[in-house]
Amino acid sequence: MRVTILAVGRMRAGPEQSLTEDWLDRFARTGRALGLGPARIAEVEPPGGPAAEGAALLARLPRGAFAIALDERGETMTSPAFAGLLASLRDQGRPEAAFLIGGADGHGEALRARADRLLSFGPMVWPHMLARAMLAEQLYRAATILAGSPYHRG
Repeated sequence: MRVTILAVGRMRAGPEQSLTEDWLDRFARTGRALGLGPARIAEVEPPGGPAAEGAALLARLPRGAFAIALDERGETMTSPAFAGLLASLRDQGRPEAAFLIGGADGHGEALRARADRLLSFGPMVWPHMLARAMLAEQLYRAATILAGSPYHRG
């Protein structure tokens, strides 16, 4: 199952980009044998505001993808539950999971209504560039959980 991270804004060289790329590379290596990945990032730069950003993200949503919007109002999950979600989507024959990351003002109502699932990294608000790195790490962690690797210990 392919994975796409659809995100508002362009990531610049720096620690967040390095972390994101490292964990996505690890996810690609670990996930390959599990039928997961690789993950790719698609960036959009529409005029500001949640409505325009949401429209741009939805326009890039791959056909047949299960859309998971990262949103502060979403469901919080444990890492094993997140791994289980990815495995379930893969086992259902979903061709792709798409994670949508909004801009500074989050997602608009239209995007939240279209999303198949809303996922939160907790009640705090995270910078959208850091959210990419956090998501990349959780994708890698999910693959290690499914592979039975000792990376995830708790």
